[in-house]
Amino acid sequence: MARTTYQDLLDAGVHFGHLTRKWDPKMAPYIFMERNGIHIIDLNKTLTKLEEAAGAIKQIVKSGRKVLFVSTKKQAKDIVAEQARLVNMPYVTERWLGGMLTNFQTVRKSIKKMSNIDKMTKDGTYDVLSKKEKLMIQRERIKLESLLGGIADLNRLPAALFIIDVKKEHISVAEAMKLNIPTFAMVDTNSDPSNIDFPIPANDDATKSITLVMDIVMKAIHEGLDERKREKDEESDKEAAAAKAKIDNEGEEAPARRTRKSTSETSAPATETSPAPKAEVSALKGLPAEEANVPEQADTEEANSTEEVTASSEVPENSAKSKE
Repeated sequence: MARTTYQDLLDAGVHFGHLTRKWDPKMAPYIFMERNGIHIIDLNKTLTKLEEAAGAIKQIVKSGRKVLFVSTKKQAKDIVAEQARLVNMPYVTERWLGGMLTNFQTVRKSIKKMSNIDKMTKDGTYDVLSKKEKLMIQRERIKLESLLGGIADLNRLPAALFIIDVKKEHISVAEAMKLNIPTFAMVDTNSDPSNIDFPIPANDDATKSITLVMDIVMKAIHEGLDERKREKDEESDKEAAAAKAKIDNEGEEAPARRTRKSTSETSAPATETSPAPKAEVSALKGLPAEEANVPEQADTEEANSTEEVTASSEVPENSAKSKE
């Protein structure tokens, strides 16, 4: 779904470029025509490039990284600062300090200094200072806030830069190129788009044009943040379900283990109650093993005598038959 339309761009005056004598030849592919000495930007290409840039920014934000917004020109800095604060993104709207990216560790020290001043104010250390020292610290705090207040929460290098007017912010573009940080930018007809990874051909001087482009970028950032939150919620739900399943499995295995244990305990006495040898029985009764075997021998003799009687009874019958 498109985030904006051709008519929206036209109404905001995104198509107005600079005077023809101020143009940069590298912007020729994005220029539609010339009228009254002014270049007109091709809004079809603007629309395509804007959607492409918004999609890329959405993916960056979705991955949990930060986009640094840079605009020090008068008509844009208030818009950029307000929009960036709403989505908790870093921004630079005053002077770009040389080395803000390439010498980031030193910049971090200045940010830490600003934090220490705030800490002094809270713990009461500031109150014991002289009036002159208080005034000096207060002035330094105001200066640091104006220059670095927008990046106070930036603990590492940003994942990308979004720049308004690359001609004015050429130092930030150069530092980003040196560190291979992707750049997104509104590029007017007087600027060079070749150093920008995601150029958006647009009027970077009109407030309406800047507001419209920033609104579209903010929508993309909100989409990325929402998707990231949704994925985190799904992951937490999966982890909770897995933990619950594990607990249920352990609960089912426990009775089975108890059943196997009780079965083994009941089968153990059966092996212990197997018949003992006769010698052991006789020993328990206090009789010798030979006497204990006597009844068994007697039974054997009785069986043998019975067999003899049977055999002797069969002999007369055979003899009687022979006489006949």
